[in-house]
Amino acid sequence: MGGELRMRSVLRAAAVCGALGLAIAPQASRAGEARIQIRDAAGAPVEDAVASLWPADGSPPPASPPAPASMDQRNIQFAPHVLAVQRGAAVDFPNSDQIRHHVYSFSEPKRFELRLYSGVPAEPVVFDKAGTVVLGCNIHDDMVGFIRVLDTPWFATTGADGLAHIANVPPGRYRVELWHPRAQDGAPGAPPVVEIANGAPAALDASLPLGPEPQRDSSKRALRDRLRGGP
Repeated sequence: MGGELRMRSVLRAAAVCGALGLAIAPQASRAGEARIQIRDAAGAPVEDAVASLWPADGSPPPASPPAPASMDQRNIQFAPHVLAVQRGAAVDFPNSDQIRHHVYSFSEPKRFELRLYSGVPAEPVVFDKAGTVVLGCNIHDDMVGFIRVLDTPWFATTGADGLAHIANVPPGRYRVELWHPRAQDGAPGAPPVVEIANGAPAALDASLPLGPEPQRDSSKRALRDRLRGGP
């Protein structure tokens, strides 16, 4: 009888210790989200802006496999107009138009050429250097597109509402970088910083002054030429 009581006491003690251990064990950090609202100097939402996050302490973002992407051609335009990818991403260039296109770029991060074609090229183009790649079509001068190649896995492109949603961000403090094809150089002030709490979203309102919208003529080509070797 005494042995049975001792056994029950031991089992109860073990259960209590187990419960205490669960209570005091550190919880795994949960990724959060950054919601960044981008507006121009007049307060209007900025479409096709790229927002990216970088550790505020200056450490490099973690290495992660880049996701593949696609830059389509529809209605004699690149779709999307701005595509953000992680460095090392393989990008397909399908041609959904009923006419052929001749896609090229002279930008330093990636010089390439897809000669006159329809359908989908057999091989994607791998963007293995960070920076801005400006796209053109050798047949249609009005076709201008941009690929922003980033050395971070945390980024998003804004829609017509000017909102960028960056998901799966570990808790921590992050520097926010903003980019747009018409962003004015030398924006004043230090880059904004957001803090991602454990599993909670962080919100930021950001201003990004833009230059004038180019017309659908040679000025559009001038914009492409200005950004051809840009950062």
